[in-house]
Amino acid sequence: MDRDRIEGGAKQVKGSIKKALGKVTGNEQAEAEGAAEKAEGNVQSGVGKAKDSVRNAFKKIADF
Repeated sequence: MDRDRIEGGAKQVKGSIKKALGKVTGNEQAEAEGAAEKAEGNVQSGVGKAKDSVRNAFKKIADF
């Protein structure tokens, strides 16, 4: 598993928590920051998945 997937997942969780806390407390800035951080984590996780796919494809070619 690629490091970007792990870090991206952590950012998603952190962003979700921050967004929920902002919503509960009525802090719109914290809510927006949390949503942005969650989106950033989602993108980073996607990059990690792409890296894993490329790595697996090259591994299959090498094994061929």
